[in-house]
Amino acid sequence: MSPYAELESATVVVNPGGEATTTLTVRNDTEIVEAYEFEVVGECAAWTTVEPTRLSLYPGTQDVVTLHLRPPRSPEVRAGEVPLAVRVVPVERPDLVTVPETTVIITPFHRLKAALVPQRRRTWRTGRYEVELHNRGNKPAAIPLSATDPAEQLNFRFESDRPALEPGDRTEVRLRVRSSRLMWFGKPTSHQFLITAATEAEALEGELPQPEELDGELVQLPLLPRWLLTLLALLLALLLAWLFMVGPALLSAAQEAAREEARQMAQNGELVPPPPAEPPKPPDNGQQPPPPPPPPPPDVPGVPPGNGGPHSMTIEVVTNPGANLSRSAKAPEGKVFFVTDLVLANYQGDEGLLTIRFGDRTITTIALETFRNQDYHWVTPIEIPADEDVTATVRCARPGTPPSGQQAGRCVELLNVSGVLRDAPR
Repeated sequence: MSPYAELESATVVVNPGGEATTTLTVRNDTEIVEAYEFEVVGECAAWTTVEPTRLSLYPGTQDVVTLHLRPPRSPEVRAGEVPLAVRVVPVERPDLVTVPETTVIITPFHRLKAALVPQRRRTWRTGRYEVELHNRGNKPAAIPLSATDPAEQLNFRFESDRPALEPGDRTEVRLRVRSSRLMWFGKPTSHQFLITAATEAEALEGELPQPEELDGELVQLPLLPRWLLTLLALLLALLLAWLFMVGPALLSAAQEAAREEARQMAQNGELVPPPPAEPPKPPDNGQQPPPPPPPPPPDVPGVPPGNGGPHSMTIEVVTNPGANLSRSAKAPEGKVFFVTDLVLANYQGDEGLLTIRFGDRTITTIALETFRNQDYHWVTPIEIPADEDVTATVRCARPGTPPSGQQAGRCVELLNVSGVLRDAPR
């Protein structure tokens, strides 16, 4: 005959981080003295204990043991109903085991951890941050994000302004902070702002979830540093001094020296050489004179002489986010292209990677977010035969925002290559 075992309550409510108790009644219906051992099974076993752990009963008697439920305040203990079972095992007759059950109701709690990385940025106009969020409660929660600055001089844009997190989950939300105006010169200006992250949930135990408030700072730098303004003022002062003081004095001295030289030549009887004779005119036979020969091509240091002249080519690469795309251009057939200048344009402020190759040579690899316009110049030109390509490869991570103020749908990069063409050697 199995022992009689019954839990006191059909349900037990417990708060994470707190404690709840219930009792288990055991009766010995056998004809021998029996001892009983208890084992908690299920999800509650890790934080449930039985006191006493062993109970001895004479035939026909009963007694109770107490179950202590102490769930930790952790995201691993999810809110909701969890089954609780206790195996009552007779020591003498272990085959007569019985397993009474009940339901444990774990109450929800909310806890949010947030951080702003970095807290301070130095930039000309736009700074990029990340808001790190960690749901340390035991219930899924949506987390609205908002940003304010006391001076109302900043614009904010979140990658997602209401992320949803499961218990224990973490996420990072990108934030772009942009000043409403450019600062051309002066001292760096500090803009303070406040990020608010709150758990969107109902009040628990009479208290609303407390929001997380994160302080941030954007230090706006002037486009023209102070030392540059000082240098320009000094150069302007030197130019004015030259125009109004040194220049007239030198001109007067030169004119006086010329007059003195003319007087000496007149005293010595020297003659001024006659003007050169006009070249003879061709006979008028009704035919047009042949056109003058074309001027020789300009000589460029490092470029061999020959037929040809200045040449440039433009490559445009339009890429979708997350994709790689290459565009190429070649020199004309039978020519060699000597590259002296390279100009790059990223007018949207796209993010990603740009790689430039001349044939099988990689010239440069540059992150798009580090420039809007970039140029390179070579004293010794780079030679590109006609059978080699000038290739621009763009890996688009995130399209930027053009001057219109609306984020673009695709990355757009422009590459202009300039130099000199010459005939290919035979």
